Amino acid sequence: MFTTAQFRVFAGEPEERSLSRPRHLLRDGDHTQAEAAYRAVIDAEPQLKAGWAEYFQLLRAEGRFDDALALAERATRYFEQDAFSGALTGAALVEMGRLREALGYLQASAEQDPDFGMVWHEMGYAAYRLGEHTHALLALDRAFALDPRSGTLHLRGKILRNAGHYLASEVAFTGAAEAAEFPEQRTEAERQIDTTRRYATFGGKPAELSPEQRWFGEHGSVVLSSCAADQVEDEALVMALAQVVENAGWTFTVMTTGEDWTGWDALAARLGIPRVATLHPAFGMIPLVVARRPHGSEVRWRHAVRAIEASGAGLVFVIEQPQDQPAADVVGRLTDAEGVAINLEAALEMALHPEGRLARRKLGGA
Repeated sequence: MFTTAQFRVFAGEPEERSLSRPRHLLRDGDHTQAEAAYRAVIDAEPQLKAGWAEYFQLLRAEGRFDDALALAERATRYFEQDAFSGALTGAALVEMGRLREALGYLQASAEQDPDFGMVWHEMGYAAYRLGEHTHALLALDRAFALDPRSGTLHLRGKILRNAGHYLASEVAFTGAAEAAEFPEQRTEAERQIDTTRRYATFGGKPAELSPEQRWFGEHGSVVLSSCAADQVEDEALVMALAQVVENAGWTFTVMTTGEDWTGWDALAARLGIPRVATLHPAFGMIPLVVARRPHGSEVRWRHAVRAIEASGAGLVFVIEQPQDQPAADVVGRLTDAEGVAINLEAALEMALHPEGRLARRKLGGA
């Protein structure tokens, strides 16, 4: 979510030279040192709004909403007669779930300075969180007219997608990519374009879709089953994967897993590929990495997954996918499904979808 810190609230860029150090630290991922550097800037130059906004966004991104609100209240001492501190306070209250209270602060700030783009953006976000989508879109239109920013179009795209307006959503995300000031913004906008196109495959609003359709929409990951009254055995899901592989025309050179289970032996035999304990980079290698559940803490699993990501070749399959873990390429069932039924037709459509995560992956004969 690109919000407050995207706005240049202090016009003269030469005055922002003191922010170069915390910005570099933040970009390098050293949040602890970046926070200390932002505090030093605020103490030395309390009138520099960009310092407050960027430090606020650091706290917001880390989920430290109480600290963000405390920072906003501290800013009030320096910007008491300014819409800026009210915008920060409102933004913090939104993240704390105090939405109506937040909207009151933001509306008061907008009345105080109706030409301040940031406050309209935050008002749009608050209205979005409240489910007032028309109000949100109007506020975002005002924000973009005052200060054209990628993040405003990004939020607009999300609102339109949630309403099932996929073409309009894609237009907004395309604009966000074109307006991006930083590589991270462009990358995220392009990811959201792919997500929107996947959702559009099914029609209807995202909230009306099945869990496996939403999973594919968000992650581009294939789910072999759909919700049903009965549970399907792990062995059946493994053989369903084999059918998808065969129907898609994929071929693999090796299979690796950290688990000793007869189901994996059967899969390797059916696909005619050898099992190996560890992946070693080799020219032309197309690995199939499998597990019953993701093994985020297991070294060999992480190494194998990274090898596929780095080479762009191969596939990761898990029988059961927890909602709170990184998505595998192909999933047997989602953890919270009470029962499942194998749906090969839908799975193959996801596997071959041009916006799916496997579309640009090297998968042998595909």
